[in-house]
Parts: sequence; structure tokens; C-alpha cells
Amino acid sequence: MKRCIFVDDSSVIRKVAKRILNGPEMIFIEAGSGIDAIEMCQADMPDIVVIDSALPDLPTVDVIRRIRAIPSAIVPHIVVCLTEKDVATIMRAKRAGAQSYLLKPFNRAQLLERFRAIDIAAQSSAPTQAA
Repeated sequence: MKRCIFVDDSSVIRKVAKRILNGPEMIFIEAGSGIDAIEMCQADMPDIVVIDSALPDLPTVDVIRRIRAIPSAIVPHIVVCLTEKDVATIMRAKRAGAQSYLLKPFNRAQLLERFRAIDIAAQSSAPTQAA
């Protein structure tokens, strides 16, 4: 079962994402700030981290770097959530360690498609065993 932490200061965005993602294949965890997200990742690293690009407490790139610096057997897929497609913000997030981005507001189809793409990417990058 995959674990996802959704980091956004908007409880509405977190609630919408939870309704879409929470289920038998996904454990959904919420954080309202970057500090909360870092502490939660230190306690138990999730498989997927979705981070708002405009957190009120810490710059998003700092949150990404701090999560990447946590020693863990799990290397999470990090997604930055933006309100508009801003190439500079996306590139800063990718240099910090994010792999992809998501535009909001999102709907069910968009969010599920992004998560399918993440799962496919994770499967294709998984180490293969020699026969």
C-alpha cells in the first residue's frame, strides 16, 4: 500500500485530494505546513509527497531539500503543486529534488492521471533482477 503526504496550507485543497486519493491502495496523510511535512517524513517517509509551491512557513525548495536529506530506505516521488505553469518555479523545484508538477485547481481525472504516471515511473525505474 502506497503512502502519500499532501502538503498545502489550504484545508479545502487537502480535503479534495483526500476524497480523490484515500482508499484501499493509498494511505493519505495531510500536512498544513512545511515544518509539519518535514517532521512527518522524518517519522515515517511516504512514497509520494505533494507540496504546494507557496507554503506560508518555508520556501518549497527548502522543504524539498530537507525531505531529500532525511535518511530513509524510501525515496519518495516529490510533486510540486502550482496554481499556474511557471517554468522557473518548476525548474527550481526540480533542482531541489522534485520529479514532477501538478496544476491546481485539479479535478479527479487530472489527479488520478498524475498518480498513475508516478506509479508507472516508479515501476520503470525499479531495479530489475537478473534471471
